[in-house]
Amino acid sequence: MADSRRGVAILGIFVADLAFRAGRMPAVGETIAGSGFKMGPGGKGSNQAVAAARAGASVTFLSKIGKDAFGAVALDTWSAEGISARVTQMEDEPTGAAFIYVNETSGENAIIVVPGAAATISAADVDAAADAIREAAVFITQLEQPVAAAKRGLEIARAAGVITIFNPAPAEAFDDALYPLCDYVTPNESEAAFLTGIAVTDLDSARKAGDAFLAKGVGTALITLGEAGALLHSRAGSIHVPAVSAGPVVETAGAGDAFNGGFAAALARGADPIEAARFGCAVAGISVTRAGTAPSMPYLAEVEPLLETTRT
Repeated sequence: MADSRRGVAILGIFVADLAFRAGRMPAVGETIAGSGFKMGPGGKGSNQAVAAARAGASVTFLSKIGKDAFGAVALDTWSAEGISARVTQMEDEPTGAAFIYVNETSGENAIIVVPGAAATISAADVDAAADAIREAAVFITQLEQPVAAAKRGLEIARAAGVITIFNPAPAEAFDDALYPLCDYVTPNESEAAFLTGIAVTDLDSARKAGDAFLAKGVGTALITLGEAGALLHSRAGSIHVPAVSAGPVVETAGAGDAFNGGFAAALARGADPIEAARFGCAVAGISVTRAGTAPSMPYLAEVEPLLETTRT
């Protein structure tokens, strides 16, 4: 890796999270009373950018937003977090939004995302920001923006020798040609099951799913397993990385983004994959003890002491 490369470049979307807390989801045609509501910054890519920045990485975020109130929230968020935004503002498309149901007891969630302006991100848009990708140590993208844009970002990063992370979320069908572009693919259990056809219920089934990803050309499958941690699965071996608990679970909506942002930040500063995955678990372990997605992301000064207390 060239010495001039540093930090993390992230291609993804921003949405305004509209989070509702209640005891259960209403049925179709039913109205129920909730126990809480909060609006805040969200979107997988933007959440991962906040997580990586708070974890100490220099972060550049690539996306599109609208010229509207939610877009102003996005710009304020990135400015406050020290994130360099390579973002186009559109006059004729709105900034994205997400409905988030949070179970008031378990913290589990259900989400509907409308990308808005970010749904128009094209391969040409990614080409226009190619320098930011080539100059990074790590590049990460997801599937909330169009697949063609994600693929182009991975191609640019791979050609430049940048570490590539593909978080295939939300899971959808895509061309298998993306897989060989990925140093790491980071699905959760349900995403891994959707993409491989293998139900992921334990470590053994996670390893089988990992093998399926390797067969498609991925360098390493890093499957997140919720409260069970993560599985780092490559041709060199399969390692279970335990979860890192920081307290009672309040909300899980941003956990995957916390993990991915933390993992990318650790890789960018030179951590080995096992150490980086463990760091990602600690970032996620803190985030689930707090409400919200981007606002729940911990700072490096919080993560490092937690990791020290869990070392054996």
